[in-house]
Amino acid sequence: MTRAEGTGGAKDRTGVDGWAGSRDRAGIDDAGGAHDRTRTHDAGEAHDRTRTDGPTRAQDPTGIRDAGGIRDAGGIRDAGGAHGTGDDLLARVFLARVVEPGDEVAGRWVRELGAVEVARRLGNGGPQLVGVTDKRWAGLCARAGLVEPGRDLAVAQDAGVRFVCPGDVEWPAQLDDLGDARPIGLWVRGRPNLRTWALKSVAVVGARACTEYGAHMAATLAAGLAEHGWVVVSGGAYGVDGAAHRGALGATGVTVAVLACGVDRPYPRGHAELIRRIAEQGLVVGELPPGEHPTPSRFILRNRVIAALTRGTVVVEAAYRSGSLVTARAAQRLGRHTIGVPGPATSALSAGVHELLRGDAVLVTDAAEIVELVGDIGELAPDRRGPVLPRDLLEPAARRILAALPGNRAAPPREIARGAQTTEDDAIARLYELRALGYVERHSDGWKLTRQAMISVRPDRGRR
Repeated sequence: MTRAEGTGGAKDRTGVDGWAGSRDRAGIDDAGGAHDRTRTHDAGEAHDRTRTDGPTRAQDPTGIRDAGGIRDAGGIRDAGGAHGTGDDLLARVFLARVVEPGDEVAGRWVRELGAVEVARRLGNGGPQLVGVTDKRWAGLCARAGLVEPGRDLAVAQDAGVRFVCPGDVEWPAQLDDLGDARPIGLWVRGRPNLRTWALKSVAVVGARACTEYGAHMAATLAAGLAEHGWVVVSGGAYGVDGAAHRGALGATGVTVAVLACGVDRPYPRGHAELIRRIAEQGLVVGELPPGEHPTPSRFILRNRVIAALTRGTVVVEAAYRSGSLVTARAAQRLGRHTIGVPGPATSALSAGVHELLRGDAVLVTDAAEIVELVGDIGELAPDRRGPVLPRDLLEPAARRILAALPGNRAAPPREIARGAQTTEDDAIARLYELRALGYVERHSDGWKLTRQAMISVRPDRGRR
């Protein structure tokens, strides 16, 4: 509802207070007492706000009169400075509320015509763009009639949220790999630079109803990645996502939560405190404007942003129908590393991960192995090997003599030599050498293993 108001500092329709000769909180200077375009022209006569100079429609909700000029919708500037007031900013804020995330048809419109022209056509109800039915176009136009981009920017500014557009300095260029499914823009809550953090980031995702093993592995991997200087990205959900965020924060590292709702609305509610901590120490990111709620389809579409934003996706636990597998498959399509953490062969929660590992995914067990995959040349994980036993240091001939001795009795040198496939003289020489090292002892005319040798030799004999 629009109200005609005088010049005495009343609120305009965007909820922004203005007064003569001062800067309103949206960043617009009312120099010399010039009135705001959304306020009355005459203190004694209410201005008819339903009139516009543009199309015959009652009001142009985009705040854009035509493709070549800008009307400041609500007088809002982006106080964060990432993107100045302009046609493209307002048009993208408008489109972020009209079209759903990942809409490739709308993405093609923006690529071919530009965000301003698409917003103008939707806001004016035509002419209809190609690729949608009449019913779908009518629905989009009806939705567009309720959108006020200036109001969205004002609400976001009050919540400490900025809107980052493609082409901005802070825009992560790797999101362009999504093609027409690229986000119209991203709402970002938190102080750090999103582009800088995304350059060295890894996604850790998995089941919501994870096991204790899954939560432990997610937290351990995230903490290890944080200690190696990597940013951990996840979806802020229960289970593996939450464990990954906590693991990174617990290691005094940094983490990013990509939400399927407005970044000013913590979801799930049980993670309100966790998301608040992430916003203070890291970043909370989303495609949907302030106040928007999540839906099942928005969760699925959100996952493509996680995959595109990061160098690789680690799946800790996932059943066959897990949404985290959508993230992994999106990472594969985008040419990112797809990584899996194995679980018990009998666990249904690890069945999806095991299916990935049977394909192109790479098995890992710790953070160092993840860094070896996604990091720079030379960032290698340490070699994995069992403990070195004293007998491993013996020469091969001496090890053969040691293996030829029976474990339950003394044996003469001739029998030992035959078992080691050598001469009796060579066997006697080796036996004296082994006695000096504490492996054998002499019993009359025979030789027997000591207790120390029994411990080291018995496993080998069990495998023969």
